[in-house]
Amino acid sequence: MKTIGLVGARGHTGRELIRLLAEREDLTLALAVSRAMDGQPVTDMAPEGPVGLLFEALGPEAVAQRQCDGVILAMPNGQAAPYVAAIEAAKPDTVIVDLSADYRFDGSWAYGLPELYGRDAIRGASRISNPGCYATAGQLAVAPMRDALSGPAHLFGVSGYSGAGTTPNRRNDVDALKDNLMPYALMGHIHEREMSRHLGHEVRFSPHVAEFFRGIVMTVQMEFSAPVSAAAFRAAYDTAYGDEPLIRIQDEAPEVIEGANNPGAVLGGFALSEDGRRGVMVCALDNLLKGAAVQALQNLCLGLGVAEFEPIGG
Repeated sequence: MKTIGLVGARGHTGRELIRLLAEREDLTLALAVSRAMDGQPVTDMAPEGPVGLLFEALGPEAVAQRQCDGVILAMPNGQAAPYVAAIEAAKPDTVIVDLSADYRFDGSWAYGLPELYGRDAIRGASRISNPGCYATAGQLAVAPMRDALSGPAHLFGVSGYSGAGTTPNRRNDVDALKDNLMPYALMGHIHEREMSRHLGHEVRFSPHVAEFFRGIVMTVQMEFSAPVSAAAFRAAYDTAYGDEPLIRIQDEAPEVIEGANNPGAVLGGFALSEDGRRGVMVCALDNLLKGAAVQALQNLCLGLGVAEFEPIGG
């Protein structure tokens, strides 16, 4: 049994991680850190959580002294470094999975998108950076065709408002979102840079938030350097993901509802221009699951050397 610490346990992703960890027989949540819920039973927020475990308001050194086998950092960008430093000083072999963007551009950390960049790079790693939710959808959508592209891929993404976190702001204000679609970060979104870096190919990304709570739909426009047939377009995705238990390929373009509450991703659409030089396809996933908590658990399991797909792979 591996003991797991969760820092940032109160957020939407923390809630999902508590549920997912409760389904494992080889992992146990031993530490749940939340200043806002200090002293309250974890089961008050997540009935599936360990009975008797309380949320605690702990700083980096106190977390490190618990010496868990693995620690998941589910905090906003810019807050991970003190926890990483304290854990490294106390127990350097602890597996750390960071859900923020703080280490996604750091080559000394494994970048944890197992379906694309190889499980060998993650297996046994002690420092793993979890990809962003939009970045997961975009990379899954673009990667099978990236070698055929003649220029940047153009991505139009729409997320549910849970992606804006729990701190009140306009992008998670249900009144402001009612009957509305909000474009934001019109240039230089961090997920655009993240996707371009790890794909090794430029993308152009336009993020939006809508009034549904969870899910992402990403529509991708690609121009090819040579004509592509319909069969070859679809086959590229079957070849890339046919053996992946969390990825489903279908003919139809997936909708938000197919990604929401789904532990994996759905890819489809595969429309081509008459000359075969332009293609459009769609990826849908849950920003809190494959876009965050499920992927973090995949990475944690690979880092700890335990089964990746029990039971999250179905």
